[in-house]
Amino acid sequence: MPVIAIVGAGPGMGLSIAKLFGGHGFEVALVARDAAKLDTLVTDLKSHGVSAAAFTADVTDRPSLVAAFEQITKVFGPVDVLEYSPATRELDMAGPLDVTPDNLQPQIEYYLYGAVTAAAQVLPAMREAGTGTLLFTTGGGSINPHPAMGNVNAAAAALRSWVLNLHQVLDGSGVYAAHLAISAWIGSGPPEAEPDAIAATYWDLYQSRDRAEVNYIA
Repeated sequence: MPVIAIVGAGPGMGLSIAKLFGGHGFEVALVARDAAKLDTLVTDLKSHGVSAAAFTADVTDRPSLVAAFEQITKVFGPVDVLEYSPATRELDMAGPLDVTPDNLQPQIEYYLYGAVTAAAQVLPAMREAGTGTLLFTTGGGSINPHPAMGNVNAAAAALRSWVLNLHQVLDGSGVYAAHLAISAWIGSGPPEAEPDAIAATYWDLYQSRDRAEVNYIA
């Protein structure tokens, strides 16, 4: 069975993506910091007939992320799809005039360094096999910045730039990388803003492999 690793898995987008891919025959590896919440997600997925397991790691703790992927490989085998979409409200936001190295660095660690570390755990095997998919998620501010989130936007834009470059250099290799910016308040009421609706875009990217990025607007 193919394997998807979802980094930053939670009860919203992560769970919806897991259910969608799991419903298409994927085994699901869930990666996040909170072991108890992960166990709840695994129980939910198993109740829907999805094979899933939890792997605890913090995207800002790179050794823990590396260790989580080592365990994923032991449990499931090579990862076929990496989906990176951690989200947090714990880091301070700052407008452009208030951005400093001190409040920007944690955002860079969270978005860019975490994504690069996760990708490094699966890319060598994917390139050797000549197949694989890497999907990276940011907020819409990576494309259309909002001044209230100056430091967040800068970090997310850095991730977006790296993914678009990755898409170019992997073209023709059989490995596909894409960026999805979510310009929506997830779960805010409109049907198109619900996690299950947004998750369909991930499946479409996985199947079509024809775009470097999507700006999902709801």
